[in-house]
Amino acid sequence: MSHDSHGHGGHGHGNPLADAMEHYSHLSFWRKYVFSTDHKVIGIQYAVTAMCFLLVGFGLMLLMRWQLAFPGEPLPVIGKLLGEALFPGGVMSPEMYNQLGAMHGTIMIFMGVVPLSVGGFGNYLLPIQVGAHDMAFPKLNMMSYWVYFCGGIVMMLSFLMPGGAAASGWTSYPPLSVIASNAQSWWLVGMVFLITSSLLGSVNTIVTAIQLRVKGLNFFRFPVLVWAQLITAFLLLLAFPPLEAAGVLQLMDRVAGTSFFLPSGLVVSGEQLHVSGGGNPLLWQHLFWFLAHPEVYVLILPAVGIVAEILCTNTRKPLYGYKTLVYSMIFLGFTSFIVWAHHMFMTGMGTTLSSFFQATTMIISIPSVIILTTFLLTLYGASIRYTVPMLFAVAFLPMFAIGGLTGLPLGLTASDIALHDTYYVIGHFHYVVAPGTLFALMAGVYHWYPKVTGRMFNQTLGKIHFWGSIIAINGIFMPMFFMGLAGVSRRLYDQTTYAHGKVAQPLNVVMSYAAWSLAIMQLPFLYNLIVSLWKGEKVAAENPWGGTTLEWATPTPPPHVNFPATPEVFREPYQYNSARQIMPQFSKEN
Repeated sequence: MSHDSHGHGGHGHGNPLADAMEHYSHLSFWRKYVFSTDHKVIGIQYAVTAMCFLLVGFGLMLLMRWQLAFPGEPLPVIGKLLGEALFPGGVMSPEMYNQLGAMHGTIMIFMGVVPLSVGGFGNYLLPIQVGAHDMAFPKLNMMSYWVYFCGGIVMMLSFLMPGGAAASGWTSYPPLSVIASNAQSWWLVGMVFLITSSLLGSVNTIVTAIQLRVKGLNFFRFPVLVWAQLITAFLLLLAFPPLEAAGVLQLMDRVAGTSFFLPSGLVVSGEQLHVSGGGNPLLWQHLFWFLAHPEVYVLILPAVGIVAEILCTNTRKPLYGYKTLVYSMIFLGFTSFIVWAHHMFMTGMGTTLSSFFQATTMIISIPSVIILTTFLLTLYGASIRYTVPMLFAVAFLPMFAIGGLTGLPLGLTASDIALHDTYYVIGHFHYVVAPGTLFALMAGVYHWYPKVTGRMFNQTLGKIHFWGSIIAINGIFMPMFFMGLAGVSRRLYDQTTYAHGKVAQPLNVVMSYAAWSLAIMQLPFLYNLIVSLWKGEKVAAENPWGGTTLEWATPTPPPHVNFPATPEVFREPYQYNSARQIMPQFSKEN
């Protein structure tokens, strides 16, 4: 496989890989590590940037938790430092609470989890797992990261606008979002950047997986993580354009006097707004959720791929029902496009339409159950090696199961009437994303850390991080189901103003202490992640876990072109029953 996209074919060595390595060695620091076209550097850039944004989004939630646990009380130390406008007397204002809620959701999903799972893990691992020397379009890959970075900066700068950041929720529902403060325009521009970045990355992922796979690597020899990234790329490519178009239309409503989402005769605070009218706020909801429900599987599918790799490696067994799992993931991706309006049962849709979306929502639960079943059957009868990555991967299974099962009542129109817009919804969604997806991503960080850095992390610190996190994170989200069943609305600045909210208030205090405990439990992880780069034990072998997929055949850390020669695949993935040393084989020729 020549690497002509880098333009390294004419250095006179007769070996394109050697030419590429020589050319790379002469690049400046900026071209190697900042404006790099190497997929591994870009993957690390995505991962580090996304984790920084995750810390910011997590910090916003910790501030909200103080207000929810102790409403009306001054925020210690920080409250007075953040200014009188949004923290009068050190007490969080309702306006500030709304801003924190909107930006927490936006940052965690669009700037944190998706870039880490798709941009970080996808960029670093997918080319190596298919035997490629880089992504199909390296410069486009670099562009996707920098467009994402600019979008994130635009989002964060909105906090500096007069009146603060966007405060219309992470869903940005009109008409509130159209008549809100100027920061909402920054939110929309930031979303256009972030969506464009995802589209560029998706095209690259699809072409790389299909066109650059090496000889012998047919589709049903793909590692599950490659399948997950490929399906995710199609979801992003098909679902994000409607939201990008909707974002531009909403921006036009705000700055150009159009009325795509503003109805005629709109009255705000007793005053009728002078708008052209004729728009429909529900149109935005359709366009938003047409993306946002496939987005749930954009979060989940890479996590499923990571968990599959780690389960097989630490059970030393082939994945049970590999093809069944792959077909389930494909079916999951397809059906995610026909369930979006189960988020809109309360908008007055007719019984025929609501019955359709209710039925498809029940159907989409089937492949999720199949995926969990294949994982459980892979574990059945195995001699499990409980490494730190394996602990996080195994914990993913019950956490994801809780998130999925608690979603079923929200997909039924009758029960959704009572549960919609309560804390039950937050509990359901966060079990999927936080102890579900984020635990899988943590497992991936620990699992591939030796390959990326050439050093092992501290196992004891890793286990402290795991056990502390799983206890604290369940302390945050499990009480939300009880609060939701008690009827507490999820967007209340102070729920004690209602009698039923006052009864459930002690749960808020428990959840807040659990959240602050979770923050403390991330300190061992951050220390481990950084200090192990210099002081961690050097890996004794290129393949410390004994994996069978192609990334473990590269030197550690992988060089610029990944492989010393172009590999060729002769076996199925996860074959641990060979008498020979289980390593990906190479052809004699490049």
